Amino acid sequence: MKKTYIVIGLGRFGCAVAQRLYELGSEVLAIDLRPELVQRMESKVTCAAVCDVRDEDALRTLGVRNYDCAVIAIGGDLATSVVATLNLKELGVQSVVCKATDETQRRALEKIGADHVVVPERESGIKLAQSLTSSSILDFIELSPDCGIAELQTPSEWCGKSIRELDIRAKYGVNVIAVRENGKVHVTLDANRPLNEHITLVLLGENDRLARLPRKIRRIRRRRREAAGGGRALVPGAAYCDCGGTRRIM
Repeated sequence: MKKTYIVIGLGRFGCAVAQRLYELGSEVLAIDLRPELVQRMESKVTCAAVCDVRDEDALRTLGVRNYDCAVIAIGGDLATSVVATLNLKELGVQSVVCKATDETQRRALEKIGADHVVVPERESGIKLAQSLTSSSILDFIELSPDCGIAELQTPSEWCGKSIRELDIRAKYGVNVIAVRENGKVHVTLDANRPLNEHITLVLLGENDRLARLPRKIRRIRRRRREAAGGGRALVPGAAYCDCGGTRRIM
């Protein structure tokens, strides 16, 4: 059965959400107060309507109570987002997701009943920071200020070993919740199957632990290289001495 969505606010964010939901096979009702934006979206969603979402009767006429989820993508107009959220909840919409521009808006929308609030610029910034500091992290989704989901390309050190053998949860404090291979996501995991370089691991854990994971892997890699070279072959032909725990080139 198709899921049904309402998307309110047809700016760039709202249009992207509405169009993608429709492309994924969902039924989408797109709403905006500006006729030119509604007309532009008519061929890209199931239905598009001009409506003032502050008017509860107008929303009732559109039959919003029959939809599974509403996305309020207004963002810049907090007052309208608040009234729209209250109206949708009053009319019986099961889930209301709101866009906010900052943490103050997020808290306000959560207090008046929004089920989930996204701050796109903040979340994009977090993703960028994760990708800059951890090149092996392919993607990152923050679920809360403390917890997130990250995609990690299988490190070469883990190839040929199984999830059970690596004991990832105990050693790194994160959980493998799925794997992606050949474009398909598998949530039923075989913990005894050896990993390979074509597998992407989907990890759930505390944000700090996810951020530290690539550094831990790099430290293991460095220690193994040093062990393979007797712990000394960092610069060919150079001699080393250990002085107070600090390795110096002579």
